[in-house]
Amino acid sequence: MYLVTVLGNLLIILATISDSHLHTPMYFFLSNLSFVDICFTSTTIPKMLVNIQTRSKVITYEGCILQIYFFILFGVLDNFLLTVMAYDRFVAICHPLHYTVIMNRRLCVLLVLASWITSALNSMLQSLMALRLSFCTDMEIPHFFCELNQVVLLACSDTFPNDMVMYFAAGLLFCGPLAGILYSYSKIVSSIRAISSAQGKYKAFSTCASHLSVVSLFYCTCLGVYFSSSATHNSHSSATASVMYSVVTPMLNPFIYSLRNKDITGALRRPFSWKL
Repeated sequence: MYLVTVLGNLLIILATISDSHLHTPMYFFLSNLSFVDICFTSTTIPKMLVNIQTRSKVITYEGCILQIYFFILFGVLDNFLLTVMAYDRFVAICHPLHYTVIMNRRLCVLLVLASWITSALNSMLQSLMALRLSFCTDMEIPHFFCELNQVVLLACSDTFPNDMVMYFAAGLLFCGPLAGILYSYSKIVSSIRAISSAQGKYKAFSTCASHLSVVSLFYCTCLGVYFSSSATHNSHSSATASVMYSVVTPMLNPFIYSLRNKDITGALRRPFSWKL
């Protein structure tokens, strides 16, 4: 699954770089999403594979903090990039005549840069808050990686400030982008309904169908994990559910975009047909 995730997302990046027809804002954001997905899975899966191979589940304190930092960084980045892509589809469908003016190269770079900076600052804050905690000896995390919530639960010191920062960040950086995506798609649906021809409606919907599928998969798995873990308080079920958004979702993203997108499939086939 890890190899499929890396190779699939790598093919998306290579396709968007090599094909001049894909040098558009939508595919620029898609290539960034693919890169982040590779990094996101690489934060946890290689260490887990080493643990399985060596039959040792030990991780150093420094390694645990680093894993927390990068997991939060790329997880929040995924969230932001999906929001930026929803805004791109909103402009393309609701303001098609002004698309090239609004979604210029400078704005696209600024949106991605702002996403990286915000994610990095949030991740640094969460990691620094974790560093202030003191832990008892022989700490065992009931998870396949150092998830911040599980680490905080095992602390021997006061965790109230950490909980407040986590909840505030979750509300601001998760619910905020989700609200932006829902607003964008509400406007998109209104615009599609206003189109008179059935062919025009299908064409407009097909441009955002892949992104909508990825958004649904990402948010449904994330919400499912945290609602199920808060309801059952079962760390084992939480760890199992976490595999969905940390492993399965990044693996499925390339398939969703390549199977539903003729431009991507064409770009992937072109080098092979040229060789033949």
